[in-house]
Amino acid sequence: MINSTERRQKCAELLKANVSAAAKMSAFIGMDGFIDEIVHVVDKRVNPTEFVCLPTIEKFGARVSAAAGKSTNFEMVPQLVKLGGNGPIMANAIAQFGIKLSYLGALNYPDIHPVFKEFSEKGDVHSIANAGRTDALEFDDGKLIIGRMTQLGEVNWENIVARYGKEKFIEKFTNSDLVGFVNWTMLPFMSEIWEVVLKDICPTLGGKRRKLFFDLADPEKRSKADIQRALALISNFEKYFDVILGLNEKEGYEIGEVLSLDTSDHSPEGLAKMALKIQSELKINTLVIHPVAFALAVSDGKVDLVQGPFCEKPLISTGAGDHFNSGFCLGKMLGLDNVNSLMTAVSTSGFYVRTAKSPTVSDLAQFLADWR
Repeated sequence: MINSTERRQKCAELLKANVSAAAKMSAFIGMDGFIDEIVHVVDKRVNPTEFVCLPTIEKFGARVSAAAGKSTNFEMVPQLVKLGGNGPIMANAIAQFGIKLSYLGALNYPDIHPVFKEFSEKGDVHSIANAGRTDALEFDDGKLIIGRMTQLGEVNWENIVARYGKEKFIEKFTNSDLVGFVNWTMLPFMSEIWEVVLKDICPTLGGKRRKLFFDLADPEKRSKADIQRALALISNFEKYFDVILGLNEKEGYEIGEVLSLDTSDHSPEGLAKMALKIQSELKINTLVIHPVAFALAVSDGKVDLVQGPFCEKPLISTGAGDHFNSGFCLGKMLGLDNVNSLMTAVSTSGFYVRTAKSPTVSDLAQFLADWR
């Protein structure tokens, strides 16, 4: 597993040399959108203004289980209301790198919700549907995402054509250096959109191969047949793009099970072995998987593992994976190899969870230089 001062310094130098290059690139990201409320769960209330949080999901779960056959009360204390959704968070981070941003998603319709106002000023941002709503219960050992999202059914090809425009979609899809389709799980008509794009738009593409990033976003609730269909569509895009599929650790094992692979070994070596098989099965350019403490990427039958800057007490964790994805895509857009793209990715998420802010490319270079 790679993690040395020398490698971090090399990556920092590459990023410093590419600040102006990032500013000449463009990205087209979509298609979700959520209004997120970050909340803490009260364990004990000290007084009207002070309380002690339930620290872990395990302790929260134990209290929930203890209420079975009875009833109980949980107090949720809002910490922050912010833009949410894999797409807006990833796109916001992409824009902070200086990359020219176009975004299409569910930010409320016909008027974009005020929580997305600052984001909407960072690029060419359009909404065709009402935003989902999320309560993110944050704990020291992870988070629970409780969503309301039936309105995301409005994200479909018919509304793309009617509320955005087919020609504008084709122009952005055809000319952007990076295209990102994220949050497949919560967008019930995303596969249908991909089918239209593959059938009607991709055969007309010309010029250089560009990057196409996919994030399924916790597909556990979707059926095996749905997931298999999505994976087949993602594989079909490789004919036209350098496809990158991003997964967290849980998603990696879920995809392994869908592909009937051995998912019994949860060590870094076992995850790497399974990732090799996933990439081989899907026949895509790059598979990237990011557990909490490290990350790996697979291309051309080779695995690279990079240890991350683990943060025991993050200021924020919701959105860390989306920041990782933005950092990895930045590295690949700049032509960096998988090791340096992973370094860029873990630094992006590492900076974010410590500051609750998206880094610039210069911030990343400094973070790598200061990482001890």
